[in-house]
Amino acid sequence: MTPDQPHTYPRRILVAVTGLSPQIVTETIYALAVRSAPAWIPHEVHLITTARGADNARLKLLSREPGWFHRLREDYGLPDLAFDESHVHVIERADGTPLDDIRDDADNQRAADFIADTARRLTLDPATEIHATIAGGRKTMGFYLGYAMSLYGRAQDRLSHVLVSAPFESHPEFYYPTPATRVITSLDRAQDALDCSKAQVWLGDIPFVRLRDGLPQRLLEGAASFSHVVAVANRAQGAPRLVIDMPTRTARVDDEALKLGKVDLALLLWLARRAKGRQGAVDWGAPEAGREFLATARHIIHPASGEFGRIEEALDWRSTAAIKQAKYFEPHKTRINNALKALLGERAAQRYAIQRIRAGEGHRYQLPLTPGQIDIRE
Repeated sequence: MTPDQPHTYPRRILVAVTGLSPQIVTETIYALAVRSAPAWIPHEVHLITTARGADNARLKLLSREPGWFHRLREDYGLPDLAFDESHVHVIERADGTPLDDIRDDADNQRAADFIADTARRLTLDPATEIHATIAGGRKTMGFYLGYAMSLYGRAQDRLSHVLVSAPFESHPEFYYPTPATRVITSLDRAQDALDCSKAQVWLGDIPFVRLRDGLPQRLLEGAASFSHVVAVANRAQGAPRLVIDMPTRTARVDDEALKLGKVDLALLLWLARRAKGRQGAVDWGAPEAGREFLATARHIIHPASGEFGRIEEALDWRSTAAIKQAKYFEPHKTRINNALKALLGERAAQRYAIQRIRAGEGHRYQLPLTPGQIDIRE
């Protein structure tokens, strides 16, 4: 079960957005399960739509008559696919009432949040493979599903647009190419009848940029607004800004609170002061490094406390070899860098993460920040 081995995931999911034309569901299933080689047969289908779109899906796809979803399965001998009214997800307003249509900016924002969060939840299980189609619904709905796949999609997930040959495209009575002749009335008065078995349906595969690995884990595991997730994803492109407020002993990165223990905050403050003063990378094993760090730690940890005493003991050059002193800082560096990744995501965190630079036969450490990107409020 690897991304380069399609059709092998134990849970394959088709996700679609629709408006008043639910045909894209049957057209896409036909293209994937019948026309594709090898066939990609979903285990379940999830439909994101409005209240009006849900009614159309229920009446035209899931009903006993005409029941086009059930007809498709019977016509082509497809196995049971989990698709019933519980798989139709209706976009809701802030008060929880179903959204009939997208008419204003507030509706637009609700649709964006709902579509993105549905995609997030469906990609939580690593054993799933998602195929998302953006062919249905209003154009903004398709855009949001495509963008949601860019935010949350994994290597095994795909995005496509279903294409239908003329004159069957957008015909309200066409649902898929039938194995036998099925006649419908042409929308063009110059042509009296159409045979659905003659239609051509295929998928246009849409490559997309995957940003998931750059998002903080908290945004993958919990709901957040679409605009907030996009802003977080874009942070890696912006200039970093570190603020350390001494009176409150707090640090902020990208205007987000960075939660650190006292010793970790002292280490960050020490390296921030060095970067702001253009002192360059520091050798953690040098005697002056220990003394310099202790001087900084006094501003974060009370000098008479047991915690400060333990730091003094660990950094006492008279009884500690250089390599042991250098090792003292390593777990604190790791905790700082991990806290940055958890808060910002891996890509954005790299703008702040403590760097290790080879220097001769040893290493030196520094923050990758310029003086103008650091604000230390004494």
